Amino acid sequence: MIYHLLYPLHTSISAFNVFRYITFRTIYASLTAFLICFVLGPWVIKRLRRLQVGQFIRDDGPETHFKKSGTPTMGGVLIIGAIVAATLLWANLTNFYVWIALGVLVATGLIGFIDDYRMQIKKRSKGLGAREKFLLQCMVALACGLLLYFYPGFSTRVTVPFLKNVQPDLGWGYILFTMLVIVGASNAVNLTDGLDGLAIGPLAIVAATYMVFAYVTGHVKFAQYLQINYVAGVGEIAVFCGAMVGAGLGFLWFNAYPAQVFMGDVGSLSLGSAIGAIAIITKQEILLVLVGGLFVIETLSVIFQVGYFKLTGGKRIFRMAPLHHHFELKGWAEPKVIVRFWIIAIALALVAMSTLKLR
Repeated sequence: MIYHLLYPLHTSISAFNVFRYITFRTIYASLTAFLICFVLGPWVIKRLRRLQVGQFIRDDGPETHFKKSGTPTMGGVLIIGAIVAATLLWANLTNFYVWIALGVLVATGLIGFIDDYRMQIKKRSKGLGAREKFLLQCMVALACGLLLYFYPGFSTRVTVPFLKNVQPDLGWGYILFTMLVIVGASNAVNLTDGLDGLAIGPLAIVAATYMVFAYVTGHVKFAQYLQINYVAGVGEIAVFCGAMVGAGLGFLWFNAYPAQVFMGDVGSLSLGSAIGAIAIITKQEILLVLVGGLFVIETLSVIFQVGYFKLTGGKRIFRMAPLHHHFELKGWAEPKVIVRFWIIAIALALVAMSTLKLR
């Protein structure tokens, strides 16, 4: 919005030429989203407390979590609001990919909101059923896949990290691949969101990494130099990623240990889906397994735990899954688990960044 209002004036006021630069608008989208979360955070937390939207704690979880019972949740509405507002203010709104990213974020956020609303405000023991939630997620991902598939110039080739000449064309299968990436990322983040700041910290790291990938992918000279797929217009997604980073850091101010608010499914499902959509749009789909490796590890720990439990008739690999609970039960203090997992996320992001040159 600001871009459309002020940039046209650059012909008469040269200072407004700065609004044409994606880097400038990305920085201010990040700051805008951060300030929205930082300023509105206390008010949102008070409103959630007034609505008695408190976190339910598993009876079979670590005993240290019982004190978290009643902490306001559904804080994801603040994150989504900040991202949407900052993106609308600073992005080029004629860009198709920006609207795809916003659409996936808001649509899956609505799914999470309905789930949280039924559980928290309607005080039902369960929100959406697992199958119902999965079906709705698949519908959003399918819509995204179809829109991208039929968009002129968008390639159905998949980029393989480290192998610049290996780019299989999936054709129609790319739509199913899109669904797998988006739904998988959404649920992986949802599983990871179990400790104060554990999910939002790595999410900001992943968003910052893809911010760089979006910029170079949408810059024809950088893309040629780095030998990556150039996608016209994708650079604008950097503004969206910047908004995600800012909103994530703003929310972390209140979600850091000991948390004053949790994001709930409305936050974890939507942010995970948005990251998946960004990976697809920037043509760095498979790399998400590395960039978001922490979320992959957490998800695999659940899959292995459940599978081993069924195969062995009750035996376990971990003391508890997801993996962060295993380390808690081993005696690690919650802040130690969180910070060490953040360190892992940063290391994985750096390795992913190296793939820009290792091709």
